Amino acid sequence: MRVPLNWLGDFVEVDGSPDELAELLTNAGLEVKAIERFGFAGAELPWPADLVMAAKILRVDRVPDADRLVLATVDYGADSTRQVITGAPNLFPYLGQDLGDADLWGALLLAGASYRNPYRDLKITRLKPKKLRGITSDAMLCSAVELGVGEDHEGIILFEPADELPALEPGRPLTEVLGDAVLDIDVIPNIARCASIMGVAREVAALTGAEFRPPAVPLTMDGPPIEGRVEVTTENPELNPRFVALLIEGIEQGASPYWMQHRLQLAGQRPISNVVDISNYVMLEVGQPNHTFDYDLLRQRADRYAGDGPVRIVTRLAREHERLTTLDGAERELRTNQIMVTDPAGSLSVGGVMGGRDSEIGPETRNVLLEAAAWERRGIRRTQRQLGVHTEAGFRFSRGVHPSQALLGARRAAELLRLHAGGTIAQGIIDHYPQQAPRVTVDFDLGYLRRLSGLDLDAAETADLLRRLEFGVDAATDSGPLRVTVPDHRLDIEGQHDLVEEVCRIYGYDRIPSTVLSDVLPPQRGNREQSFEDRVKDTLADLGLQEIVSYRLTTPEAEAKLQLEEAEPPPYVRLANPSTQDRIVMRRSLLASVLEAAASNGRFEDRLALFEVGRVFPVEEGDSLPEERERAAVVLTGPRRSSHWQAAENPDDCFDFFDMKGVVETVVDRIGLQVEFAPPEGASAATPFRAGRSATVVLAGGGEPVGLLGEMHPTVAANFDLEPAAGSPVLAAELDLDRILERIPESLQVEPVPVYPEVREDLALIVDEATPAASVEAALLKAGKPLLCAVELFDVFRGEAIGDGSKSLAYHLAFRAPNRTLRDRDTKKLRRRILGQVERSVGARLRE
Repeated sequence: MRVPLNWLGDFVEVDGSPDELAELLTNAGLEVKAIERFGFAGAELPWPADLVMAAKILRVDRVPDADRLVLATVDYGADSTRQVITGAPNLFPYLGQDLGDADLWGALLLAGASYRNPYRDLKITRLKPKKLRGITSDAMLCSAVELGVGEDHEGIILFEPADELPALEPGRPLTEVLGDAVLDIDVIPNIARCASIMGVAREVAALTGAEFRPPAVPLTMDGPPIEGRVEVTTENPELNPRFVALLIEGIEQGASPYWMQHRLQLAGQRPISNVVDISNYVMLEVGQPNHTFDYDLLRQRADRYAGDGPVRIVTRLAREHERLTTLDGAERELRTNQIMVTDPAGSLSVGGVMGGRDSEIGPETRNVLLEAAAWERRGIRRTQRQLGVHTEAGFRFSRGVHPSQALLGARRAAELLRLHAGGTIAQGIIDHYPQQAPRVTVDFDLGYLRRLSGLDLDAAETADLLRRLEFGVDAATDSGPLRVTVPDHRLDIEGQHDLVEEVCRIYGYDRIPSTVLSDVLPPQRGNREQSFEDRVKDTLADLGLQEIVSYRLTTPEAEAKLQLEEAEPPPYVRLANPSTQDRIVMRRSLLASVLEAAASNGRFEDRLALFEVGRVFPVEEGDSLPEERERAAVVLTGPRRSSHWQAAENPDDCFDFFDMKGVVETVVDRIGLQVEFAPPEGASAATPFRAGRSATVVLAGGGEPVGLLGEMHPTVAANFDLEPAAGSPVLAAELDLDRILERIPESLQVEPVPVYPEVREDLALIVDEATPAASVEAALLKAGKPLLCAVELFDVFRGEAIGDGSKSLAYHLAFRAPNRTLRDRDTKKLRRRILGQVERSVGARLRE
């Protein structure tokens, strides 16, 4: 299994060198046989940064008196453009065209650099200037063969900007665009889960503690429904437990985008066409093989056996003397123990191994039926051996692919076909799942772990190691076992012995002790700032928010979106040599970064609950260095609860101001402080919030503001292209964590558990409309101390009964004495005292 590290980086942060990563994986049981570098130092064919670079093709013209040569004008980041002579046939369609707006890029190699010469048995050759048709040629636009990244020499490398590639700019070293390192991993049967980029990414995430980022699998289904057009049945569910099918219509076959071709070539696959490449790409990325049938051919067959009825896909065992011509052109006699994909007219493919010639994709194919299924591994292994056929799909199925991956693979492939083959996905997914895979649970005895491994880990440590591998772990009692639930992509966990292996792998075989530590451990000194930051992150995560990590670099224009009115931008710390025009200054606002992430994710999700803890770098005019401030920013929008099959959806139940207020209160409460809220100060245009729906966050007892929260103004939300679900506001908050940290005491005071019961009473007070509820609450607590222990506002009333300009605030009051049970006369006396003092302090009177 060849794993390009840039592809791996889509799913997990890869730190360190390829050699360090290879050692880490090998020590954990994924043996890295070799590391192959492309372009970087140490590669067989390095690409010097000043000689091999990305170049934008501006124009293509004919070379005088030459029918097979063209003259390409390119921008490679120098003061002037450069003209390059090439015979690449894939440039001829652009003859005479001005390509300045086409965003077409190539790989430019200047004289002095080396390339693989396809006309000299791929010998590495140094490029020297020479004259062609009277024109000096001292550069070349390279093919995949010449750069050593593939076998294609029918044309030069042409690529366009894509999310899967770094930002392109003329003259950017090609190592930063196409350079990579590839790990060649020996996938033995007991690590079949790693026969995919995602599988390896899961292991890297578990071993390094990095976040595993599964691919987004949105699905845009705009076509006519698939229902009534395709049916799937299974005669042997034990051999084919799941069969997922989607219909994609109107595809245009052609070349796949170059970033996909490049990744496939590095992974050892030869690019063929967009449809075939996408199928292979998803198999390598997700680990779920898939197959595409020509739907029109299936429809023609259905016309014969069903008339206007649907295409009927049936998976069954082969019949006596049944034959099938497979995609490799061989006619094969099938055995009755081999599972087949068929229709009433005959066989279509050997399930999990190879497709059939009668329904294969051809150049004229416009409509495809995409299949992603689960197959019983022993049957696939037996079929491959009997037929003498060994395919990439069979390799994976014969080692085990969990049925849960079928839907993921089908959705991913269908969306890529829509994006890169122009197809329209029919509405609906056929998900035939007659034999659902059971959830596997194992009772894991920590004593058994100690006996087999020598590791003396407690329940929390063991659970943490297993959770890093996506196992579900229920907490154990002091003496009971851990209840471990196996993740749905694993088929290799059967008992406690397998869990011991997993714990040892992630803990590190090299860390397993061979002797008992006889020395005294050094004193542990904590990092107060880091502990505080971690506690804030943990609290927000506990509240159901998802952490993001954004760039600390931005543009003044991006942060200006927070302003309601155009204003002079504040001073910024500017980079002298930014790598991209989108990252030219150090950010002053963390909230702008989170809103950008919310806008990007909002295209795929209605419910967003995001947060980030990071630094901002405000600087004053004339200062040489910025002030680094730690901030926390939160964004909420959409439904309050995630959709669930057990809960009826309520489109009106959306996040509101009080949800954000509760988040801020909980964060501050967890670190031992209390918070109050006050009206925001300054002009309303200076904040991104709606007037009357925002508040300043103030620490109780100090009066110093530490943040803002509220509902984003619609103009600001529109500036960020945030389109919340109908009726849902966008809530945001930003806290100054450095100011909060300054107020955290070195030690926290705790109170003993109350011995005596509390007495609860309700009190309704009429106050002036302008009087804040917080002032009334403070007056109540002051008047009732020390016996008044809690005040809670539970109702606000306005109406004719209390007069204009007034409001009624109803509170729950809780009284408790530390040394006795309070009696009625005690609370009556307190009540009279409280009413008298709040009337004098805030003008409140009892509502009769």
